[in-house]
Amino acid sequence: MGNEVGLRLLAHDSEDLEVISSALQDAVLKAEHLRYDARRRSFHIEMNRYRWERPAARFRTRSLLSVDGVTRVRTRAVSRRDPDMIYSLLSMTFKPAADPPGGQLCLLFAGDGEIELTVEALDVTLFDSSYEWPARDEPDHDRKR
Repeated sequence: MGNEVGLRLLAHDSEDLEVISSALQDAVLKAEHLRYDARRRSFHIEMNRYRWERPAARFRTRSLLSVDGVTRVRTRAVSRRDPDMIYSLLSMTFKPAADPPGGQLCLLFAGDGEIELTVEALDVTLFDSSYEWPARDEPDHDRKR
């Protein structure tokens, strides 16, 4: 569809994470696309991201969020029980531990869902694929459903 190269972003501090969080606002996913590899201490999410950086065009792209150094994963109101449930990412924040560089990376979803990752250090990567498609609408937080 588009000729632009997708995003490739790294976050090693809270300021970097704000950029990735903004790019991922309103990304949608299903719980089946959450992957935690305890042996490799990595957590991955495949999602469909709205391309906010292209305001003149309405596109979504397939993206991968990767977090390394993960020692623990906790979830609230995010479950694989309903395979058709779609989660919409609102924001990502990092709470440093009392003993840096570790802490908790929190992913907050619409509807009060949350994933909390305990990490050894903030090490987050966002990769867009080359696969994109036109979005029906721009996400609208004010629209009543």
